[in-house]
Amino acid sequence: MNAPTDLSMKSEEVLRVELEVFRQQHRDLDEAITALQERGTADQLTIKRLKKKKLLLKDRIALIEDMLTPDIIA
Repeated sequence: MNAPTDLSMKSEEVLRVELEVFRQQHRDLDEAITALQERGTADQLTIKRLKKKKLLLKDRIALIEDMLTPDIIA
C-alpha cells in the first residue's frame, strides 16, 4: 500500500473503493477467525492477532464512513 494515509487528501471515489476493500478484508478475517476457532487446534496468539487486525479495520471503516456521510444539521 503505497497510497497516502491522509484520508482528507483522497477523493470520494477512492475512499469508496478503499471502504469496500476494507469491508471485504474484515469479512475475510472474520471467516478465518471462525474457521480457526471451530478447528480447535488454533494458536490463541494467532487468533488474538487476527482479531486485533479486524478491530483496526473496523476503526478504519468507521472513519471512512464518517468522511463519506455528510453532516446534516437538523
